[in-house]
Amino acid sequence: MEQVKEVITTTGTNHNTSNVVTAGAKATTMQTTQYVVYFIFGILEVLLAFRFILKLTGASLTSSFVSGIYGITSVFILPFEGIFPRAVSQGIETVAVFEPSTLVAIIVYALIGWGIVKLVAILSGEKQELE
Repeated sequence: MEQVKEVITTTGTNHNTSNVVTAGAKATTMQTTQYVVYFIFGILEVLLAFRFILKLTGASLTSSFVSGIYGITSVFILPFEGIFPRAVSQGIETVAVFEPSTLVAIIVYALIGWGIVKLVAILSGEKQELE
């Protein structure tokens, strides 16, 4: 497979800048690690968002999907239980639960994932541009 390289040259009043853009370039080990961390924490965030929505809408526990989501995410919610009280709304057919611990978990795990990615960048020793 042939890689395509494009050189972009910008001429300013006091300097010339050249950037080489390579199509199909492989990610570095640091980038791969960052992608994996973002992927894992992204899956966790999606599962927690499902839990929040399912609880809020009063989803039935007889569904294996709902039970599975609750089972998987209960471990991740446990450290945040009791920070804020739950709000329960009794409906005719379902019970809606506003679970603030899930929202706290979503925020905390997003920050942890971001922190791990930044730590990997620092430990890699590769020069980083400010974003």
